[in-house]
Amino acid sequence: MVDQPRGPDGRWIKYKYGAGALATAGVVVAATNGIGGGTAASLDSAASQALKGKSSSKKSAQKGRHSETWQRLGWRQLKKTAKRELVCGPHSFGEVQRFFLRHPCVDLERMMVIVDDGTGNTITVSVAWVKMPRTGEASDLKRLVDKDGTGNVVLFGEAPPGSRFTGENYDSRLAKKLVVIAESAPASGRPGKATLETAVDVAVEFPAP
Repeated sequence: MVDQPRGPDGRWIKYKYGAGALATAGVVVAATNGIGGGTAASLDSAASQALKGKSSSKKSAQKGRHSETWQRLGWRQLKKTAKRELVCGPHSFGEVQRFFLRHPCVDLERMMVIVDDGTGNTITVSVAWVKMPRTGEASDLKRLVDKDGTGNVVLFGEAPPGSRFTGENYDSRLAKKLVVIAESAPASGRPGKATLETAVDVAVEFPAP
């Protein structure tokens, strides 16, 4: 395990795919520190607006209102793509894949959205809904997928695994037999850490398509 820092919300920041994610994080921080004062102020303002709208955005997400969800953050949804699978093994990797070989899922829904944060940046957000036969298996899966270096479901919009979503901006939730996994990554521009974290905090609340 790496020495994981805490995010702005007090939760551990998860580096699911090993030390490479730490290197990526260092590059992002260095690049952000090099941004000019005016641009940085604009980004801070956008992040502040998003944080203020997070609570109402989550409520919209729980109702499945996708466009409204992002609008409450001051963002705009540009694209949404979803796909359903009946098996999880071929769409996972690492220890998580070996888990599915022993405990097959009954349904896998994956979705990818691209959103504009209103400051010239776009963010890719990918969500997976994994339904297991029993609540105990769902709990075991969440416990495994939350650990560093254990692999994951291959999120929609990336190939090979870990090429886009490194586990740095990650969240998950458990709802009886359902495990929801969300990750975000920059699509263009330089969205800040708080913005990327807000994206997954909200997206993990969406119900399955």
